[in-house]
Amino acid sequence: MRHLERVLGCLRGIAIGDAIGKQTEGLTADLVKRWYPDGVRGFEGPPDTVIPRYAGNTKHEWRFGETTDDTERTIAVARAVIEEGAVSHTGVGRQLLRCTKCVHPGIRSLWEFHRAGDPARQATCHDGCGGAIRVAPVGIFLEPHRFEALVAGAYEASISTHAGSTAIAAAAANAAAVSVAIDGGSADEIFAHAERAAVIAETRWPGTARPGFAEALRRVHADLSAADRLTAEEISQKWFPNRPLTIVPLAIALGALTTSVDQAILLAANIGGDSDSVGSIAAGITGARQPDQVSGAWASTVEQINHLDLKPLAGQLGRLRH
Repeated sequence: MRHLERVLGCLRGIAIGDAIGKQTEGLTADLVKRWYPDGVRGFEGPPDTVIPRYAGNTKHEWRFGETTDDTERTIAVARAVIEEGAVSHTGVGRQLLRCTKCVHPGIRSLWEFHRAGDPARQATCHDGCGGAIRVAPVGIFLEPHRFEALVAGAYEASISTHAGSTAIAAAAANAAAVSVAIDGGSADEIFAHAERAAVIAETRWPGTARPGFAEALRRVHADLSAADRLTAEEISQKWFPNRPLTIVPLAIALGALTTSVDQAILLAANIGGDSDSVGSIAAGITGARQPDQVSGAWASTVEQINHLDLKPLAGQLGRLRH
């Protein structure tokens, strides 16, 4: 079935965008150029060897082709949905507790959750993009017309670690974007559903931060839509992804507007900032839209290095779609 191919394209896009994006995570655009004078064009070193800028890193020496907690926790949500045939924060929490990457005090949201050790725990704060980066399986599971369920499912997938209004709106927007992309929706349809989901989430779980997520999503999308050509340099100057109100809006806009999976991934990597999160979200949407364009070589590298078997997982998850 065509939508099963789209599910696999989505999951592979997430993993590839995550791995390639990690090469420049945290770098400014100028530092990206310093480390990669010719720009990032894929894996900029031998697969499974340490990325030079992470050599000696006390937390983790990231390798070329290695995925981060973005992919690990996306797979955890997928397994929770498959196990329960539904989206519940306790089921998601149970799977998240099995994740091991990036569990350290530097990432408070994950650290607090793992320290509590309670799958039913609900966070009371945190407005980062941790919910949004793992929520794609909710969009795979639920079709676009089940809009209330999509928003509620995004909330359930987020609140183990992220309960702020911006975080929940970002998760709802990405879930809706993925859901439409799995159905082969147009760029306009993807954005419209993402925007609507964000508005509903912000209304249901209002916060105090302004501008809100839906407004930020509109601004980034409008600006990128008006550009004659998308370039990493110009995007970095206007929408550098170093905070929630640029990270996820930029990722969703790139997912809707880019013309290929490669373009989405390489733009994210060359922009810098939270490049692994932007790359994984954008490539998940684009991979669902254009599964035939997901690089088989890149997918094979990532799946081998990280011991992933995404095809059976995609089949199980896609067959539950309703």
